[in-house]
Amino acid sequence: MSANSRITNAYENAFCLPLNPSSKYVLFSDCHRGTGRSNDNFLKNEYLYLAALKYYFSHGFTYIELGDGDELWENRSLTAIREIHGNVFWLLSMFASEGRLYQLYGNHDHVLKGSSEMPHLEGLILKVCDFGTQAPCLEFYLTHGHQADILNSTLWRLSRFLVRYLWKPLEQMGVLDPTSAARNYKRRSQSEKRLSHWAIHHNCYLITGHTHRPALGNNTTHYFNTGSCVHPRCITCLEIENGAITLVKWSMETRPDNSLYVARTPLAGPLPLLELGSTPP
Repeated sequence: MSANSRITNAYENAFCLPLNPSSKYVLFSDCHRGTGRSNDNFLKNEYLYLAALKYYFSHGFTYIELGDGDELWENRSLTAIREIHGNVFWLLSMFASEGRLYQLYGNHDHVLKGSSEMPHLEGLILKVCDFGTQAPCLEFYLTHGHQADILNSTLWRLSRFLVRYLWKPLEQMGVLDPTSAARNYKRRSQSEKRLSHWAIHHNCYLITGHTHRPALGNNTTHYFNTGSCVHPRCITCLEIENGAITLVKWSMETRPDNSLYVARTPLAGPLPLLELGSTPP
């Protein structure tokens, strides 16, 4: 099966949510929550993530996680991850209790696809509606993006084996996995090109994670990316609010008196949704 077919299959089975002027969604991806050991890449940014989640919960956002939330290639037990990052899962449960939580699976947490406790979706569609009679029909298709790469989709079990028993111990010695789309420039560019091509060909806008490289799309590329929560000094996400989409960074900053604070900084946008629809794909 080709990359195009894998992405299309997920799209055809995707759950649909409304997107209107009052909608408030925040999209994160690639948290890679681990077990608190040296190879837990989420650990260094956990407080930034907690600050962001508290902000989005108190401001009425619906939280959507686009896959690889939990690192289940390097680790076997979700229970161990939950114990280490208990505050995170408590906040996520608060979103869930109000019907404001949707989680997709990626390659690193593919095993959650069939989980009876916390099922994860492969795809989700945000469909623009109630913007007025002149508003164009517009869809945002959300999926992790690993479908663009055969090693991370069809052959994910082989890749998991290699990561768990080869690259995990090597990473502890400072050697990075060269097969990763997030760390290998060529593989990352190939994946992004396939994803963008799919979006253009299917006349919709595509939002993914997987490559860890944040991007705010437009009428030309049709491709958006949330980035990740494992950047060296920040986490990134996409906000949809007031009929517009914004790429946002959360980072630790310093005030003039040298005290530290967590800052929310728009990196690109806000981009009005109807501006995207002004020239149909």
